[in-house]
Amino acid sequence: MKRAIRYLRFSQLGQSNGSIERQELYTDQYIQHHNIQLVDTFIDRGKSAKTFDRPDFIKLQAFIAKHYKSVDYLLVDQLDRFSRDAGEAMNMVKQFQKKYSIQIVSVTEGITFDYDTPGSFFRAGLQLLLAEEDNINRSIKVRGGLYTARAKEGRFLTREKPFGYSKVGEGKQRHLEINEEEAKVVRIVYDMFVRDVPLYKIKEKAYELGFDRKGNMALDRVLANPVYAGLVKVEAFKDLPGGLFPAIHEAIIDKTTWQMVQSKMKKEDKVKVTVDDDIPLRGVLKCHCGAPLTGAPSRGKSGKYFYYYKCKHSKHNNISAIKAHEQFLNVCDLMSITETNIKGIRNSCYSSIELEMKANKKKALEKKQELDEVQQKLNTVEEKWFKDEINKDTYDRWYPVYSSQILNLQTAIERLSTNHGKVFEFLDANLDMLSDMRYVYTESDTLQKREFVNMVFNKNLYYQNGIYRTPTMLDMLSHNASKMEEKGYLIYQKKRDTFSSIPHSGR
Repeated sequence: MKRAIRYLRFSQLGQSNGSIERQELYTDQYIQHHNIQLVDTFIDRGKSAKTFDRPDFIKLQAFIAKHYKSVDYLLVDQLDRFSRDAGEAMNMVKQFQKKYSIQIVSVTEGITFDYDTPGSFFRAGLQLLLAEEDNINRSIKVRGGLYTARAKEGRFLTREKPFGYSKVGEGKQRHLEINEEEAKVVRIVYDMFVRDVPLYKIKEKAYELGFDRKGNMALDRVLANPVYAGLVKVEAFKDLPGGLFPAIHEAIIDKTTWQMVQSKMKKEDKVKVTVDDDIPLRGVLKCHCGAPLTGAPSRGKSGKYFYYYKCKHSKHNNISAIKAHEQFLNVCDLMSITETNIKGIRNSCYSSIELEMKANKKKALEKKQELDEVQQKLNTVEEKWFKDEINKDTYDRWYPVYSSQILNLQTAIERLSTNHGKVFEFLDANLDMLSDMRYVYTESDTLQKREFVNMVFNKNLYYQNGIYRTPTMLDMLSHNASKMEEKGYLIYQKKRDTFSSIPHSGR
């Protein structure tokens, strides 16, 4: 009596188990009709036939390698249950016959694959090719449908919802809605990243606030995901272009901020700086050689620890943190602004903001006109391509150019249309604090202190020969620069190429 094993499979877990029952029924009938003894059955549920990397198929191969001398046939309902990749399938079934002398039988198609029989070989090969063609056609339909849903309809289609959103609705009405509690976390993450907060500190804050995605790159994916800017990423399909397309869901982050984050992420990775409350200037303050100063405690004779700022070059700076901090606080005292000057700054700021709002309104209108022109150019290119007036190469050359221009213009319009009302409120609430810059600095947390230093000195604060030095400083805080130098706190020496007005002569 001939002996056989059988292999059953269906692709999607959502399919009925009737698929397996039907395969069992047909193979049982074949076994009874041909008086074959069934040795074992291997079943893969919810596994695609695109590859042979399936749990029970792997077990099947191991079984054959061990017991092939006692097995004559491998039964399948149809050859596409075995595989939908014609080339791989043909090699596999040839291997079973040549190496193990086991023949593949497709019971419902009436094919016994025999490599030495031309007719059998041709029929099996044709059947596998038809199965692969069917798989390709299905894939094209699915990808075409996904392209239409994403690029044309602006729908976000993934199983897992992005953090910050909830999925609502069913079928084609299914869409993303903002989950305000999670969206607050996303906004804080973007804001901290733009302010150059170290990534590990952003992660700590995000998880503290309820960020629940796992993995080392989870937060990086949030920062890179265009869904938060109201965009959806679409892969090219056939002759249709890929790229970023407007989505129907509401954005959590404005396009300007999102693009700023993408630009910062593309830059080379910076040296990781660990934030320590005892040495807030670590990585911000630089040695005269240009290297950022590190910081570490050193144990004194009494056993007490004292902090120092050090350069990586042994003969360069090694500064007591106590001395450096006291000097910097003295600089802050001299940066403080008088009440009279604050009043003048307030009036000047209000006038500047009003002028900027008027200018921005005018610029926004110009950008909108420019956007309409670029959109018209894109429409013209698409229309010519549809009418076969231009070839595919020409279309591919101009489509990304116009698409990129449209996205940049939309971002600019969004930025220029921002309501500046909150700026006025902020000025009223905080401008008086400029009269005590020591208080502003000391009351800030470590991250805010770092941001304060970088903003005031434009990331150009150095230390040399017991004194701070900088070539750049906010003008409104530099009014006592001569006193700072006289008292040995800070030397403010502008760069030679920094002019407040255009020189009268020379190029």
